Amino acid sequence: MPEYHHQRFQRVREFYLARQPILDRNQELAAYELLFRRTAVDPADVTDDLTATASVISYTAQLGIERVVGNTIGFLNVDATVLMSDIFQFLPRDKVVLEIIETVEATPELLARVAELVEQGFQFALDDVITDSDMVQQFLPMVSIVKIDLRDMPESALLKLAPRFKLAGKKLLAEKVESYNEFKICLDLGFDYFQGYYFAKPTILSGKKLAPSHMSLIELMNLLVSEADNHDLEKAIKHNVALGLNLLRLANAPAMGALQRIDSLGQALMVLGRDQLRRWLQIMLYADPGNQHLKMTPLLMLATTRGKMLELMSQKIHPRQNKMADTAFTVGIMSLMDTLFSMPMKTILEQIAVVDEVADALLLRKGYYGDLLKLTEYLERIEEAEALLAPLLKKMELSNEDLNDAEIAAFIWSNQIFQQAV
Repeated sequence: MPEYHHQRFQRVREFYLARQPILDRNQELAAYELLFRRTAVDPADVTDDLTATASVISYTAQLGIERVVGNTIGFLNVDATVLMSDIFQFLPRDKVVLEIIETVEATPELLARVAELVEQGFQFALDDVITDSDMVQQFLPMVSIVKIDLRDMPESALLKLAPRFKLAGKKLLAEKVESYNEFKICLDLGFDYFQGYYFAKPTILSGKKLAPSHMSLIELMNLLVSEADNHDLEKAIKHNVALGLNLLRLANAPAMGALQRIDSLGQALMVLGRDQLRRWLQIMLYADPGNQHLKMTPLLMLATTRGKMLELMSQKIHPRQNKMADTAFTVGIMSLMDTLFSMPMKTILEQIAVVDEVADALLLRKGYYGDLLKLTEYLERIEEAEALLAPLLKKMELSNEDLNDAEIAAFIWSNQIFQQAV
């Protein structure tokens, strides 16, 4: 390994990793952008975060990038130093899109290097495009995707710029999409992809009530809290055909370790156990009502990742407190239910039985579980919240390595939910 990578590779654990969803025109998950931030910067080290990212990409690739992005693809930022390095031997060509950042100069050497990598099968995007600059024009023939930053883009400029790139045969990705209205404008302009957390923002509809299929799941969850017997649980599940089929599919998944095929709900309840059943019911709330299959929606992926990550962090902080870990999982899963149901969280908690600590975390981001939830939310929005991470990690007595390990394990588990149970 060249000296550049050797020096950097020794510090690969000193980073924050964020995985930001990229949606298609149907608002389904299409890809993730992987963002890296250095956690400890030596004042004498003038190399910026992005150049140091080369070793982190190596680490992620060796871990197996598909374990981080699942069945989707990963978008990775690259600068001139990374482009001219040997990092690309680590990257599977069919699993990545390389984003050329806006500060890169279109030198003859760099243009030739990008052309060479395109020949090798790599796909490129132009990042943070806000004008049709000379740099953009020079790289444009070699890229397949143009990312337009909405934060710095007046609507009048967007209306002029987007059609030019569409005419050039490029796919358009709108980033920093923060409202449904922005999504709709870009959708009408023919954008192909959308990046931003508009899909996770609750839109409260006055007077809205939970659908009957959701109510049946909540009634089951409340039966579990009240410690109803298996006969009553099985009877309740039989009233929801799609739920019963999903539970049978889950019980027969390889990860559950069943030695023979499970073909009755009674057997499935025995194999799953009550804790697993409660978790699966919480996940099923995010599925389409009446649908026999889970769809890989961004909201579901975000909720399952949060749930598992909170559980793993709680296990690290309190190793022998399984009940606390279970509660942490519940907080993570439920944290997006106001968005899911278009209802205030307070209204939802009037219908789902939760302890006070869970309510405090979900309503106020208070207490132990509230702090765990804030950690995941800061990571998701690392570009705005990076400075808040280190103090909260210190308060929770978690190392950066603990955070990374929990996050990557949560990514893997969330991806497996669909591979094993859909």
